[in-house]
Amino acid sequence: MAEPIVDPLLLRIFIAFGLGALIGLEREQAESGGSFAGSRTFPLFALIGAVSQAFFPGLLPTVILALVVPLTVAYVAKVLTEHDIGLTTLTAAILTVLLGALTVHSERGAVFAIVIGGVVTVLLSAKPTIHGVVDRVDKSERRATLKFVLVVFVVLPLLPNRELDIVYGLNPRFIWFMVVFVTGLSFVAYILSRVIGARHGIALTGILGGFVSSTATTVSMAERTSEAPDIYRISAFSVVVASVVMFPRALVEVAVVNPALLPEVVVPLGAMTVVGLVLAGIGYWRSTLEPTIEADLENPFRLQPALFFGLVFAAVLVASQFANSRFGDAGIYATAFFSGLADVDAITLTLSRLAADGEISPAVATTGIVIGAIANTLTKVGLVWVLGTRRLGERVSVALGIVAVVGIVVVLL
Repeated sequence: MAEPIVDPLLLRIFIAFGLGALIGLEREQAESGGSFAGSRTFPLFALIGAVSQAFFPGLLPTVILALVVPLTVAYVAKVLTEHDIGLTTLTAAILTVLLGALTVHSERGAVFAIVIGGVVTVLLSAKPTIHGVVDRVDKSERRATLKFVLVVFVVLPLLPNRELDIVYGLNPRFIWFMVVFVTGLSFVAYILSRVIGARHGIALTGILGGFVSSTATTVSMAERTSEAPDIYRISAFSVVVASVVMFPRALVEVAVVNPALLPEVVVPLGAMTVVGLVLAGIGYWRSTLEPTIEADLENPFRLQPALFFGLVFAAVLVASQFANSRFGDAGIYATAFFSGLADVDAITLTLSRLAADGEISPAVATTGIVIGAIANTLTKVGLVWVLGTRRLGERVSVALGIVAVVGIVVVLL
């Protein structure tokens, strides 16, 4: 077998050097980082970590401690001379040493080092954007978010990771993890809606509102249309888009809980998504108004709604298991419909889990998820009729009615 052109260890050391140079270039351009350490120093940090791990792995902790001393001295000098107490560059320096060591540790370590190095560089360079996001979130929302995150990190490790008879065979850690996952998915969309929703108008409002809460978006648009009937075209577009975005959100949940089920579910939900977006696009194209309006969305990182979703999810999971054992597939479908009227996330996660455990077939899980999605779509139609205007109700009913029919047809084929 031919010898490699470049020694594998040497290649990984070059990778470490490149990661250090990447982070160093970013720090060189940063106002608070350039004077402390920059494009020359950071590659050296990475090389120190790489060489130590490659030839003296037992001394790596000592090397890091030895570096902490001059880094601390340099940091103190920076604080005294520039009155800048930021720890970002100091932290990045220590992390760069570890990334260098990780690069030569193993092949998997090299991959992780490259990914982490890229993420770190993006994070460091995104300082203005991140600060802008924080400035757009008021103090009460920040406190609520911090409380939620604190509870998540405290509660999750304490919950038993096994099925308990006392709670009807449920796995408490899995239930809470699903609560965190769904809430986190909503929170990402919520932050994006706060940052760029208003500037990009109603289209982005519908998309991001659908990921946060399609029901909340529907209620908000219906109430706004009731106050200003002339915006019914744009409001209909927003409601339809928010309702359709619910389907890709469900696909993300299926992919996390049961990736093997995704190929089956993606066909009906994908068809419903495409048809819904086409109908929404036609409605938007025919519209003559484009006001910049936003849905009234609340921060999803709040304990009370999260706990409520956890209870709903647990109840739907127990009810689905009971319905399956007592009534078979018909019980699953009935449970999917009635739970879908209120929330599609719970039934999507439940049926994905049951299919993963082998309690129901993938076909039954797929049909149940589609039924839940259709039921939730019908809820949106009912809300716009009750809270909105007749014109809004007619437009939304036609669009979402076609979407529901497409879902039924695809499942029955």
